[in-house]
Amino acid sequence: MISWVTSLLPAELGARFLWGWAPAAKPRGQGSPHMNSIRLDGDLTLGGLFPVHGRGAEGKACGELKKEKGIHRLEAMLFALDRINNDPELLPNITLGARILDTCSRDTHALEQSLTFVQALIEKDSTEVRCAGGGPPIITKPERVVGVIGASGSSVSIMVANILRLFKIPQISYASTAPDLSDNSRYDFFSRVVPSDTYQAQAMVDIVKALKWNYVSTLASEGSYGESGVEVAQGSLPAGGVCVAQSVKIPREPKAGEFDKIIRRLLETSHARAIIIFANEDDIRCGGEGGTWRGAPARLRRSRVSWLPLFTEWDDSHGITPDFLNSCHPSALSWAGFDRYFSSRTLDNNRRNIWFAEFWEENFHCKLSRHALKKGSSIKKCTSKGRREDSSYEQEGKVQFVIDAVYAMGHALHNMHKSLCPGKVGLCSRMDPVDGVELLKYIRNVNFSGIAGTPVTFNENGDAPGRYDIYQYQIRNATAEYKVIGQWTDHLHLKLDSMRWPGGGRQLPSSICSLPCKPGERKKLVKGIPCCWHCERCDGYQYQLDEFHCKRCHFNERPNENHTSCTPIPIIKLEWSSPWAVVPVFIAIVGIIATLFVVVTFVRYNDTPIVKASGRELSYVLLTGIFLCYATTFLMIAEPDLSTCSLRRIFLGLGMSISYAALLTKTNRIYRIFEQGKKSVSAPRFISPASQLVITFSLISLQLVGVCIWFIVDPSHSVIDYEDQRTTNPHFARGILKCDISDLSLICLLGYSMLLMVTCTVYAIKTRGVPETFNEAKPIGFTMYTTCIVWLAFIPIFFGTSQSAEKTTTLTISVSLSASVSLGMLYMPKVYIILFHPEQNVPKRKRSLKAVVTAATMSNKFSQKGGFRPNGEAKSELCENLETQGKGAVWGQLRLELRLSVDISGMKPPSPMGSEATWAVLGKPGMVHTFLLPFRVSKTRALQEEGMAGASAAGVLGEGKFHRGSITENPAELQMFPLCPRCGWFSAPETKGSL
Repeated sequence: MISWVTSLLPAELGARFLWGWAPAAKPRGQGSPHMNSIRLDGDLTLGGLFPVHGRGAEGKACGELKKEKGIHRLEAMLFALDRINNDPELLPNITLGARILDTCSRDTHALEQSLTFVQALIEKDSTEVRCAGGGPPIITKPERVVGVIGASGSSVSIMVANILRLFKIPQISYASTAPDLSDNSRYDFFSRVVPSDTYQAQAMVDIVKALKWNYVSTLASEGSYGESGVEVAQGSLPAGGVCVAQSVKIPREPKAGEFDKIIRRLLETSHARAIIIFANEDDIRCGGEGGTWRGAPARLRRSRVSWLPLFTEWDDSHGITPDFLNSCHPSALSWAGFDRYFSSRTLDNNRRNIWFAEFWEENFHCKLSRHALKKGSSIKKCTSKGRREDSSYEQEGKVQFVIDAVYAMGHALHNMHKSLCPGKVGLCSRMDPVDGVELLKYIRNVNFSGIAGTPVTFNENGDAPGRYDIYQYQIRNATAEYKVIGQWTDHLHLKLDSMRWPGGGRQLPSSICSLPCKPGERKKLVKGIPCCWHCERCDGYQYQLDEFHCKRCHFNERPNENHTSCTPIPIIKLEWSSPWAVVPVFIAIVGIIATLFVVVTFVRYNDTPIVKASGRELSYVLLTGIFLCYATTFLMIAEPDLSTCSLRRIFLGLGMSISYAALLTKTNRIYRIFEQGKKSVSAPRFISPASQLVITFSLISLQLVGVCIWFIVDPSHSVIDYEDQRTTNPHFARGILKCDISDLSLICLLGYSMLLMVTCTVYAIKTRGVPETFNEAKPIGFTMYTTCIVWLAFIPIFFGTSQSAEKTTTLTISVSLSASVSLGMLYMPKVYIILFHPEQNVPKRKRSLKAVVTAATMSNKFSQKGGFRPNGEAKSELCENLETQGKGAVWGQLRLELRLSVDISGMKPPSPMGSEATWAVLGKPGMVHTFLLPFRVSKTRALQEEGMAGASAAGVLGEGKFHRGSITENPAELQMFPLCPRCGWFSAPETKGSL
């Protein structure tokens, strides 16, 4: 019993060690079958690990034969060994042997098999081992493996590398690409002639980006290769803007229906139509050929799923249809030398390959054993020479890398021999045994052209540079083939125009979670999935700052049509052609024409009674204010600039101030005269024309002073108002060019004019009781009432209007209406009489109130007065005073007619009380009766009473002449016109020579 094995390894593995020992070495170069392995003798032995068989099912270690990945690769190593052994330049006089094992595509089985490589390195304790005769045993020393070629799968290589590094045996893989194997601290004796999956993952990411995909799923075989590849891909995908919808693993031992579950799970994310697969061939074969894909529900057939490295389309009847299939493999070329070698292999000349007979049966569909043939079967007995036309052959893609791996080991040994055994034929003592650490250094430093002409080098981690060919499986004219559509060497070079997609079209399939947002829309990411988003419009005055944010435009800008940038808001102003300007301009033009017409009429008929009765001086002032009110319209509509805005400030309130100041002066004068007459016989002060003008201009000056202060505090300028027409839709937004007059400033500007208007209205109300024959009080009252109504309507309309143009129109129309009311009610009737009824523009008397006073009463009143002067002199002075007074004062035609029946025969006139006294008594036309009454002419040339009969006037005959005479007739009915200002009775100086 051999017990030393159990001290290092489990008993089961120890038994396998014993089983693997060979009784004796055979001649160099001859092969012999041994424990499911191939053994070739040589000076230096290389180990080989190949997946000759697939994984077994139902507890079996190995399954069916793998013709390409197993036999092709194994024969590639034998072919390379033959070339090296026959090459006089490479390892001259040194023969390479081999010990080749079958991994059965299972990492645990490969681990057990690889223990064969370390048998010679394990110290053996044979002290207790005795033969049956009691003598020491004869133990054949196993061959020493200096390096290992393989394995294929990454998970297998990782298992084997963990054992080989303990015994410092270098390993070169021809197909393992897992990124974990690049960890030099854990797998320091591992190298590979294929690039790491780090490069492959980057190549896949570049392909995904080139196809404009950003939402993919991953499918990986459980184990180092699949999981590491997916991990690297998932680490690189986000940097390329690609998201992983879900990651699915294929179990090591998939159960029945497992692949159906995988398919249904992948299709849960319907937008992720591209799937990146890091899976070994057996898992894909189990899913495809085992009928799992074929049995997928019919709904899967309608789902086009893209795979990397496998793109496919589901189909119920054909399982995986290769219309949509791509793959990414390390760059490899088919070498014709190996094709000739492999085609020449037969059962007779290839007995060193113990699995070649099994390959022969599988390849030519025959049986070597007659007992295996069944009656009625179409399978024939195998012959020693098969015909190539009876089988399909295509060089497997990793054959090149197997040959390069063997040559890399050979070049490393050759360089090591040259360095350690210079000039020595065969091995020297320094290479017997070969130091694995030294050999590793030479392996990492090799640099030669491979079998296909590509350079073979290793970096510090033992990885080969990344070089990939991109293939697409295409069907043309019912012929399927892999077509190279690009290469990847640090950068992707993809020929999109060479790609074909389902149906033969060139339209790229989509695999995106969310469609790209339109211009002007920002992405609102779905939480946890950066490639899925909802598009939100940058609405209102926002524009798209970047793909994730919107930002509001500057106050004087608006977004463009697609909200990708901001543009200046168009600047507008109130145009003359605008309806908001046409209406007020039309009113203003008509008003100006009417005003000028009134002025011209008044100037033309300046000395007529009606013009004089209107108070010419204040009338012209009032008409000037009305003209300015109309003219303001043009300033309000003109383009705002410094001069226009300054003139607006001055004239907007000035016209109204002039108008209402003149009207206020008139109403105030009337009111004061009436009130003064009730209190005393003296005339009120400041009622002369000059005084009235001074009062009017004083009121106007207050407006001008306020405007000047405003100019000092806030100089006038134009502004652009972007808020006035900042509509909900930015397309209609406009900036309004206008003057810097705010609503509050406007109210302050018009406030003084409104104060004058209200005050004038109050006086108009107070003088409403004036006798109706006074021709100014009531028209002024009606004018102010109407004006108040206009401005009361203006306030809600103005402040209820949002747009500047509407406010301007409201203001200008209100000002023009106010001017029109004054013009129409005060002057149009006078103009009408002057032009169309000149017969009324003459002096006349109007009787409005009659009273009968007894002669006794009047006598008593008269007897109290004294003084006498010749009536002619008195009358002459009185008339002169009346005419002088009529030049300025506007008095109403108010008269009181007293009818007296007086017997004046022998009556003496009373002595004069004042400076002069005259009685004027009118009789029938052609007769003159003179009667003396006391009267006084004041210094202000206004007639003032001194009692009921304290003033008198001169009469006029029908012929318009003054007459003098004495009373020669009998007592008659006489008409007397006394003046009583206190009682509201006035003469009418505007009617020349009439009372």
